[in-house]
Amino acid sequence: MPKYFLVLAAPYRHDVVFRFLTSRYEGMRPEDPPCFHGDPYAGFFLGVLGGELGRKSWLDLRGGDDFDHWDFRRYEAEQRIRTILALPLVLLRSALECAAAAEDTTRQQERLIRDSIALLADQRAP
Repeated sequence: MPKYFLVLAAPYRHDVVFRFLTSRYEGMRPEDPPCFHGDPYAGFFLGVLGGELGRKSWLDLRGGDDFDHWDFRRYEAEQRIRTILALPLVLLRSALECAAAAEDTTRQQERLIRDSIALLADQRAP
């Protein structure tokens, strides 16, 4: 089965920070508020994103290893990883803020995610 994830930070020459998406445990994951750091499943509710993600989806906030940036680029070139959609900026920023504050996010990951948030703010500036 394919796995879906959201890239939270992909700085040049650094590991790629990501979290998996899930549609499991729908009745046990809150939708409102969308950012939930409690038990049993910390996550961020993304809604129904469409296309291949036609069910309610959450960003799973459990920590994990980051992608080595060289491997990530190689997987992209081999089409083992592909982009299926881009989140609206408002939703992406909220998801990033939620992930940055998650208990399982390391300090290094938080710094990289917050750098991504700052870049998003710069893109919207005139």
